[in-house]
Amino acid sequence: MSHHLVGGLEPPYYTVVFTSVQTQELEGYGEVAVRMGQLVKDVPGFLGLDSARTPGGVGITVAYFRDEEAIAAWRRNLEHQEAQRRGREQWYQRYSVHVGRVERSYGFERG
Repeated sequence: MSHHLVGGLEPPYYTVVFTSVQTQELEGYGEVAVRMGQLVKDVPGFLGLDSARTPGGVGITVAYFRDEEAIAAWRRNLEHQEAQRRGREQWYQRYSVHVGRVERSYGFERG
């Protein structure tokens, strides 16, 4: 298992934080999640992605984008829109989305 975290990004940039609670109806979810992870990489201005999920179904995904235009391009993607529709209808009990501009960023790694 990889524990790679996105780092080394030069501010300013933007984050889209997607926090969710899953339902028990997860048929097709894994395949679509993998596809979304592949597809977002093609968006000009996409910088990276961090994601974690608890065994109980609570998930947090943070996507990093260079600017608001990149976020808008991802939002307009038709496959992404279809995945969102399926999420609302089947996979998610609830979710929230938070978009923010990052002004400062730093990290630590034990050598």
